[in-house]
Amino acid sequence: MKKKNLPLLENIEITGIAAEGKALARVDEQVVFVPYCVPGDIVNLQVTKKKHSFMEARVEKIIRPSDKRCEAVCRHYGTCGGCKWQILPYDEQLRWKRQQVEDNLTRIGKVELPEIRPTLGSNKIYGYRNKLEFSFADHKWLTAEQMKAGVPFEPGLGFHIPNCFDKVLDIQECHLMPDINNRLRNHIREYAVSHGLSFYNERTHEGELRTLILRSNHKGEIMLVVVFGSEMSEAGKAMMNDIQAHFPEIVSLMYCVNMKMNDTIGDREVLTWHGQDHIMEEMEGLRFKVGPKSFYQTNTEQAYELYKVARDFAALTGNELVYDLYTGTGTIANFVAGRARQVIGIEYVPEAIEDAKVNAGLNNLANTLFFAGDMKDILTDSFIDTYGRPEVIITDPPRAGMHEDVVKVIMNAAPSRIVYVSCNPATQARDLCLLDPLYKVTAVQPVDMFPHTQHVENVVRLEKRK
Repeated sequence: MKKKNLPLLENIEITGIAAEGKALARVDEQVVFVPYCVPGDIVNLQVTKKKHSFMEARVEKIIRPSDKRCEAVCRHYGTCGGCKWQILPYDEQLRWKRQQVEDNLTRIGKVELPEIRPTLGSNKIYGYRNKLEFSFADHKWLTAEQMKAGVPFEPGLGFHIPNCFDKVLDIQECHLMPDINNRLRNHIREYAVSHGLSFYNERTHEGELRTLILRSNHKGEIMLVVVFGSEMSEAGKAMMNDIQAHFPEIVSLMYCVNMKMNDTIGDREVLTWHGQDHIMEEMEGLRFKVGPKSFYQTNTEQAYELYKVARDFAALTGNELVYDLYTGTGTIANFVAGRARQVIGIEYVPEAIEDAKVNAGLNNLANTLFFAGDMKDILTDSFIDTYGRPEVIITDPPRAGMHEDVVKVIMNAAPSRIVYVSCNPATQARDLCLLDPLYKVTAVQPVDMFPHTQHVENVVRLEKRK
């Protein structure tokens, strides 16, 4: 079937920001979604997809750049697929993130709202992450221009091209972590290539080196997990010794063998090659043990700001029973425990709950209890009858939001206040609509955890209606 010719749209003004880091324009009452643009750009657009209610397009030519446009810092911008808002000044990023929250809560939630506060910005807009993962590939991804120029296919180590499970962009520099991540990654690539170690192929599932997981703490100490796609060879062992010798910052050098069809290691054993099996993080005098599989907010400094907002919204006096839903490794639960009578944390992942208990012990917190299991199965009326009716519920669900059964139990528990922390304002808005008959939104605070991306955390306080 002959492919339909799609139009070229000329002299189009970009007017707003949309989901997934894309910008938007309107042409003949239709919305056009465009990557790598900012509001105010005048551009020629080649339509790549045309539906009844919207179009998608790519920029063919920038006719006049917006006065809001700035230069991207990263050399991989536009190819990597990450940090799409680098070309937008940071104050504008914060403004649009607030707008994103307002649009979702208004259009989806349709609930009465107070004035939404300005987005709480991150002090660090580069080098802010404490965790990155990189993939090995036996043939790095090349742009069309590189292929025309005859650039050879060579092994690569970097990030997956968006929507391509088997294509990896070789990353020379990434600004999301301190420079140790570049020195370490580039050293390992060069060593592996020069010593003939095989890089992984996602289609054939062959190759020794599969992924790198890099974590750091506030002291600059490093945990590195090397994931092998086959049993470690003598050359692989020599590489581990070389890493240990060249990078004294690594206090936890670990490895894992993963020969599954997917690259998750949650069910794989992670072994210690050198040093300890964890790194320690601190927040307001509290200590947290972070292992290779632990969940910990990836922007350490901004996580502190996020948790302070949640604690302030909870308005604890020291007498409250607090339920912390989707507690993860208990970071929020431990953070608020000093101002509550008791905190009960519930989380689906058993290993995370074990971490939460360890962290509570590290901090001598005797007023915390943690339970592992599916939220809708554990958080029942009988559970509340057994452990007490909470005065405050803090909930921090995954992107999908809360199960409807969980919302019902929360409403039956009837706490005085609910603090809803969300990484997805759209599903948060849906849940606020369900809670609206009994709860009124009294405060909204967007928090930027991921500068240069479209992602925004949002904290909402709900109070029981009189």
